[in-house]
Amino acid sequence: MVKSNNRMSYEKIGKKKLSEIGGQEIINLYDGGKLGVVADVDLLIDDETGYIEALLIPDTKSLFSIFSNKNYIEVPWESVKKIGQDTLIVELNEKINRK
Repeated sequence: MVKSNNRMSYEKIGKKKLSEIGGQEIINLYDGGKLGVVADVDLLIDDETGYIEALLIPDTKSLFSIFSNKNYIEVPWESVKKIGQDTLIVELNEKINRK
């Protein structure tokens, strides 16, 4: 890793910290729709491997989201295509998996 002034400089090696992308919008490449914002996402992490399995995005478009905060869209990690400067791009070709 590249160090500068005793701090890691992730920008120089093409990595980003979660805190740096928190305000990014999550966009579905398939239809161009906005799914949410990274800051509101929960991560589904495999207990054994420690790998991220999915993004859990609060489903604010669900009729029941007014009454409960348990509705979410599950986006498999493999569907994350690009983490850009302003957006996180995912590709969900089929009907969105609302939970």
